[in-house]
Amino acid sequence: MTAPRDPRRRVPRPARPRGEGGVGRPRQGAAGKGRGPAQRSGARPAARPDARAGSRPAARPARGGRGNPPLRLGSPRPRLRLVSLGLTLVMLAFVVRLLQVQAVDASTYAAKANVNRYIPVRLAAERGSITDRTGVDLATTVDAYDITAAPDLLTRETTKTDDAPRRAASLLAPILGENQAALEEKLTANPKSKYVVLARQQTPQVWKQIKDLKSALADKESERKGVNVLAGINREAHSKRVYPNGDLAAGILGFVNAQGKGSAGVEQLLDAQLAGKDGKRVYAQSGGRQVPTGDLEEQPAVPGADVELTLDRDIQWAAQSAISKQVADSRADRGYVVVQDTRTGQILALANAPGFDPNEIRKADAEALGNAALTDAYEPGSVSKVMSMAAVLEERAATWNTPVVVPNRLPRADRAFADDIDHATWHLTLNGVLAKSSNIGTILATEQLGKTRGQANQVLYSYLRKFGVGRPTGLDFPGETPGILAKPGDWSDSQQYTIPFGQGLSLNAVQAASVYSTIANGGERVAPSLVRGTRGPDGTFRAAPEPARSRVVSKETAGTLAKMLESVVDDREGTGTKAKIPGYRVAGKTGTSNRVDPKTGRYHGYTASFAGFAPADQPRVTVYCAVQNPTKGSYFGGQVCGPIFKQVMEFALKTLRVAPSGKPPARLPVNYTPGA
Repeated sequence: MTAPRDPRRRVPRPARPRGEGGVGRPRQGAAGKGRGPAQRSGARPAARPDARAGSRPAARPARGGRGNPPLRLGSPRPRLRLVSLGLTLVMLAFVVRLLQVQAVDASTYAAKANVNRYIPVRLAAERGSITDRTGVDLATTVDAYDITAAPDLLTRETTKTDDAPRRAASLLAPILGENQAALEEKLTANPKSKYVVLARQQTPQVWKQIKDLKSALADKESERKGVNVLAGINREAHSKRVYPNGDLAAGILGFVNAQGKGSAGVEQLLDAQLAGKDGKRVYAQSGGRQVPTGDLEEQPAVPGADVELTLDRDIQWAAQSAISKQVADSRADRGYVVVQDTRTGQILALANAPGFDPNEIRKADAEALGNAALTDAYEPGSVSKVMSMAAVLEERAATWNTPVVVPNRLPRADRAFADDIDHATWHLTLNGVLAKSSNIGTILATEQLGKTRGQANQVLYSYLRKFGVGRPTGLDFPGETPGILAKPGDWSDSQQYTIPFGQGLSLNAVQAASVYSTIANGGERVAPSLVRGTRGPDGTFRAAPEPARSRVVSKETAGTLAKMLESVVDDREGTGTKAKIPGYRVAGKTGTSNRVDPKTGRYHGYTASFAGFAPADQPRVTVYCAVQNPTKGSYFGGQVCGPIFKQVMEFALKTLRVAPSGKPPARLPVNYTPGA
């Protein structure tokens, strides 16, 4: 049996057999040595016997050619080095890329991964309530949602489809009650955006419909391995503002805009306290659903504080009902009623007509928005005569019973001044001048404030400023006007005679009410206030700062003025008899002034007004009423606003349980007898 061949053994070339193929060419030695015997005889050399069994003879060389050189295998080292170098370069590329991904650009790739994995949701703080002085809600909140979307989750790169925004819009439009094209536009306007609001202030039922639809689509698409086009649709919880009493006190409360920010009234004034502080919630999601075991980061929202106003809801209702009816009956442009606590300066009611419903702000008349009782600046007319009389009494230029001869006409500057009615010469006391609301008598009285008209003007101006004319009321209310009161050096020839009886200067309704509260409070002015305090999320009540107080006139002067103002209402010759209230002593003053039309800047129509307080002997409540441009019936303040004053004052006194007056009025004389 033949042994197996070892492949590693080299096979020698067999020698050519002698006698075959003719005589070979003699081979010379390399150094010219002699030939061997075989070569010398011309015979071929004998082939070297092959010691290895089974060897195969080599191929026969070509005739006459040289023999082939022995076969040699190439070295593998260069080839292995080349392969090793290639593998090293490939591995090096992988390592560099790995370092770039995991170290250099780690945050970038993590952020890209989180685009689809983590969903941020704003946790809206619950807006605080606004209540009246007894805790009755005037503005409160209910659950609502803003429906939002992440447009970057609906792009072609994310969804592998071109119509994801269109499909999402078609599904959401009937639920949200929005136009499909408008929704699609929002979803495609900024494809890289992670946040866009599709609809605001939606009810919980709307969000439940969307949530159920998202779940149904997620289940359906997971079976088909498709894309849930509602995966990026989310919601933000909000506190929808609701005003339970409709238009009641709307001018004070204001309203919030679509973004939930206060845009008028107390809602704007105290927006920071009411709004609270939003929180944040970030959760991991997959397929539009929150991963139960995924990461969750939550920063809770801080609710806003509740605000307690000085208003009394019932008194506000009485004032608003009365002025609304009068404005409608008189076919007037607008009207306002202010009710103030004379001792504290707190506003108990601030009514405007026409008003608006803050629940339906889109339907409101633009001219009715705001709070006209604070934003309208108008010439007050005769109600401001009380300030002129206060200056005369305080400066001791006259007393309540000083005789004043009032002619039918009084030539001054470039004109002749008259009263509201033609009359023969009146012989009045200073009290009578106020009771009969004589313009001429007021001019004559204020001329006694200085040796010259210029000095008298300066003195009168100082008192008007002390009463708050031309200065903010202290409420810091949005849009509030400080009124207009020029400096004495800027008064025209006619103004220095018209300002004493209320023409040529302007104020707002709250300023007018504050003037009478100052007299009722013994001559001390207490800045008006609307806010009693706030109650934080922890339940702690924080009272509002005490209002500023300032002495305007002495108690003696204020007491005398109160008695003089009673003559306006109680005396049969007074102009305010329609403001009488059985059982209570009432001090008040009528006002009828030419009105500057805000559209043309010219005098057109009248402002009818009435201001007063009660009980006159123990003042508790001040009521001021003004109606702008009454065009039906009377335009005199006593006729138009006197009844409104009476109706509102009666209601306020009963609501606050104010005891009736215990003493009869002083009944100061209105006329005097010449020569007596």
